[in-house]
Amino acid sequence: MAEEKQQDTTQRDMDGVNCLAYDEAIMAQQDRIQQEIATSNPLVSERQDLSVLKMEYAQDDIVYQQKIKDLHKKYSYIRKTRPDGNCFYRAFGYSHLESLLDDSKELQRFKAVAAKSKLDLVSQGFTEFTIEDFHNTFMDLIELCEKQQSQSELLNSFNDQSMSDYVVVYLRLLTSGYLQREQTFFQHFIEGGRTEVEPMSKESDHIHIIALAQVLNTSILVEYMDRGEGGTVNHHVFPEGGEPRLFLLYRPGHYDILYK
Repeated sequence: MAEEKQQDTTQRDMDGVNCLAYDEAIMAQQDRIQQEIATSNPLVSERQDLSVLKMEYAQDDIVYQQKIKDLHKKYSYIRKTRPDGNCFYRAFGYSHLESLLDDSKELQRFKAVAAKSKLDLVSQGFTEFTIEDFHNTFMDLIELCEKQQSQSELLNSFNDQSMSDYVVVYLRLLTSGYLQREQTFFQHFIEGGRTEVEPMSKESDHIHIIALAQVLNTSILVEYMDRGEGGTVNHHVFPEGGEPRLFLLYRPGHYDILYK
């Protein structure tokens, strides 16, 4: 009897070791994948001709080829973002600041909104010293745009991992704060509250776009390219009725930037 118990205990220990080894192998594989993605994809790419999308799908993939053709009716260029779970925030941040380089009036409005946003978060209960570095980096980039920063300089800033990630974190905090302030409206759409928004690499969905567009009073148009029927790409403007300043392409799990 004692021998059987010892065998059971030994088997459980072996099973535990095997499960741990399996989990570690999965984590190692995920790390390798992320490293490969990081090596082959900049955080934000140079602007490219929209025709590059055609090469990402087989020529006989009729659904996507038709939808790419439909996109060509409205857009000429695309700027890609790294598929790391932060692509929406990075695409939004870069695209919007890029649009402000040639619009000083909107830049001043946006700067005022961004400057006030930290106080709004603190008043909600966010700890000031934990968010101020992220806010300062965000404001630094806005002020660089104010000093007539070039597109190439802005692109370099967004490809600086530390600076770029700080902007992403702050945009996530703004999104989280708005979802909490308007929790009555969003309660039927979200589970987990701010914990589902703030972690890096957590993919975004519909409500996060709504929240960020509202909190920064910025209009976004998203083109949705998926395997739905019809051969055309559907789009949605956030908030509804707005005049979009930036245009994003959504493919399942990923956002890139589009240009007219």
